[in-house]
Parts: sequence; structure tokens; C-alpha cells
Amino acid sequence: MDEETGYEAVRSRDARFDGAFFFAVETTGIYCRPSCPAVTPKRRNVRFYPTAAAAQTSGFRACRRCRPDAAPGSAEWNVRADVVGRAMRMIGDGVVDREGVPGLAGRLGYSARQVQRQLTAELGAGPVALARAQRAHTARVLLQTTDLPVTEIAFAAGFASVRQFNDTVKAVYALTPTALRAAAPQRGTARATPAAGIPLRLAHRGPYQAAPVFDLLADQAVPGIEEVTGERGTRTYRRTLRLPHGTAIVAVEEAFSRAAGTGGASAGAVHRGGWLDARLHLTDLRDLTTAVQRLRRLFDLDADPYAVDDRLARDPRLAPLVAARPGLRSPGAADPEEFAVRALVGRPGAERLVERYGKTLDAACGRLTHVFPAPADLAAEPGPLGALATALADGALRVDAGADRDDAEAALLALPGIDARTAALIRMRALGDPDVPLPGEPEPSLDDWRPWRSYATHHLRVRDAGDSAFSGRTSR
Repeated sequence: MDEETGYEAVRSRDARFDGAFFFAVETTGIYCRPSCPAVTPKRRNVRFYPTAAAAQTSGFRACRRCRPDAAPGSAEWNVRADVVGRAMRMIGDGVVDREGVPGLAGRLGYSARQVQRQLTAELGAGPVALARAQRAHTARVLLQTTDLPVTEIAFAAGFASVRQFNDTVKAVYALTPTALRAAAPQRGTARATPAAGIPLRLAHRGPYQAAPVFDLLADQAVPGIEEVTGERGTRTYRRTLRLPHGTAIVAVEEAFSRAAGTGGASAGAVHRGGWLDARLHLTDLRDLTTAVQRLRRLFDLDADPYAVDDRLARDPRLAPLVAARPGLRSPGAADPEEFAVRALVGRPGAERLVERYGKTLDAACGRLTHVFPAPADLAAEPGPLGALATALADGALRVDAGADRDDAEAALLALPGIDARTAALIRMRALGDPDVPLPGEPEPSLDDWRPWRSYATHHLRVRDAGDSAFSGRTSR
């Protein structure tokens, strides 16, 4: 997008571009999302940035009115398979916080200097600045939604010291942590406590078809680790997660509030822009960023439905499907390694694995009692499952957020028992590839659907209600 087009998006307060780019105003020192409701600045005073981190690196602070750090992520990082796209997905998953820049570079197969140069050249910020912006956002969420002590929040958000935490919050928000907490929007409810979980609004852009996503999750739910409760239109999806520092129980609501501009919830309704309400119970708050990003991938919240629908609607076969379900998403996976195993063994097999190998929660939460077993726990299983688990455990196969998708598919196909359809399914959902046709589809995928063939496949499957293609091999 050129800057003149970007300014038109700012002038029209076009929410379609929230998260795709940010603009800063030189006369105020503030950066915003395109849909910011403030008075439109003069063109000569506006500068554009591809990331919030780039605006922060240039000395701008976040707008308190539009909260640009809470905008949906750019859909570009899900589409791109190059080093920059992979790096952005891994930074979002917290790799820099856990392993530093050397760890990120090692996973990408490049030197730290090469990664720094490529990210800075294209995004205006290196991996440290990008991770810093993410830590600042996590800190703001914890400050404004919990009563945790400021010191605990500093380390939970990934900062190395309280001083670094204080300096970053002041630089990004022009407020001290205490003042930022006091400035929290009042929603008429008490602040959350660790026992009650952390309430979140998972933002998305454009229309969002919640019902098909929740239908899919309900169809493939494995007892003990996940469940979908409630009536269609007002359901809640709950599941356990195995995270780098501990475990979590997360809940996401299908219903949406009038505040989101939708007019309330009803069965089969579509979110017209806004968010999904969620609540996270974490055994270690350092996992907050990772848990949020995994939920965002599961629910495909960073997609650009406008670009997807525009492309697919050009096909006469898909046009009526797109018109009927604008904003249909291509769900990912909350735990890529878990999904790879489940795609191979199917739902009955996954239930058996949970019963035999699943880690029991310290305290059961309703019908959620276990966490899905780690690959290392399954390596002794005979046959294809053992081969897959061993490859995942020793790193010969990577399906994490930043894995090379072509390499992962090739490694999958080299394993016994993994056919082309299973590998494609894992690529589509575990690796979050938006451009995967499933072999054996009743209607062939067309190159005209690129780069959104995963979405086209979902349109065809939702049309043919009751199909279990995305649940893995449920017959096993």
C-alpha cells in the first residue's frame, strides 16, 4: 500500500486496515491504528509504519484512545512463508522472550545479524524491538485487568527487570505502570484475580463467522482436554493447554455483546467486527502471550476476510457461498504438535492417548481433567504414531509457528502412515497455511483461489454440512 492510499484509509477511519499498518502524528508524538476516532491529522504531519514496534522505535507513544497495540495482527504474517513471516510468527509465540535473538535465529537457520538486518529493513524494527512492543502490550493487559502486584506483572510480561519494565511502559504509553492501571477503562466489573482468570477481548477485523468454527470444535472435541457447552449461538469452548512454563485452561465465547456493534447474539449470527471474549487461567503468567497467540491462530483472528472474500467471490461456484458466509475462517490449532498426532490417530485414538498418557491437572475444572500428552510421552507407541511422536520430540519434524511449511510437509510424507491428505491437513491447521487444498476433494481446487485455497476448502465443507474432514481420521 502506498502512503496516499494509507492516508485515505486513515481519513475514512477504515477498520479493515487495523493491524495492517500504523500511522504516527509528528506534532503530537502519538501513533494510532487507521480507525482511530480522533480528528484526522494533516497529511504533512503523518508518518506510516508497518508495525507498532517501528513507531515506538521512532519515538512515538501509543494512543490512549484507540489502543493500537490491541489491534488484530497483520494477515500478511500468516500468508508469508519467508524468513520475515516465520520470524513474526515465532516472535508472536514468545520465542524471543524465552530463547533470545540467538534462539530465534537458530530456529530460522540464519545468523542473528541476518535476522536483525532483514527485519529492520522490512519492518523498521529488529526482533528485540518487536518483542519489546509485545511485552508492553502484555503488561498493559495485566495492569488493566488484574490486581497483581506491579513487580509480578513485570516478570510475567517477559521483562528482565522492574527498571526495564518501568522504562518501557513510560516510553510506550507516556504513563507509569501505576498510572496506566488507574487509566483502565471501567467495564462495571471488579478486576480479575489469578483464581478467576484473566479476561481478554481477542480482536479480529471484519466479519467473523463464529458458528462454523464452534461447530468444528464441537465435532472434534476430545473429552478430558476440551469441551463445547451451551446452545448454538451462545456456546463456550473450553480446553486445556500445555505451554512452555506451565499449563492453562482457556475459555472462548461464541456469543458477542452489543458493545461490539453487532446488536446482540443469536444462533448462526456473524460478528461484524470487534472481538471474541475469552478468559485464561494460567499456572504461570509468563505464558500469557503464548496462550493468546495460540488462541488467535486456533480461531484465525488475524485473517483479512475482505481480501479472502474478494478473491474467492470471483469464482462462480464459490460466489454464493461467500455471499452466504462472509468472513468464514480457516481455523488453526491451539497446539500444533497435538493436532499432528490427532490428525493421524483420529478422535477415538486421541481419547485413548489422553486416558493413557495425558497429564492430570492438579485440580480438575469440570470435565477438563488432563493435558494432551507431549510427543516424548508417545515415542514408545508402535507403528506410525511412535514414528511421528519421535520425529516431533527430537526436532526432526517441526510444526511450530515458525516452521518452514514445505520442509515440514516433506518430513511428514517421509514418515510411515502419513498420506498426502493427512500431511495437507496438518499443513493447513497445525502450520496455519492459508493456501492448502486437500487431496481428494470432490471439486478440484483452482489456482484462481490462491493464496486462499484453505478458505475455499472450508467453504465447500461448510456447504456440505456434517463432513468431518477437518477433524482428522475420525473413523480410526
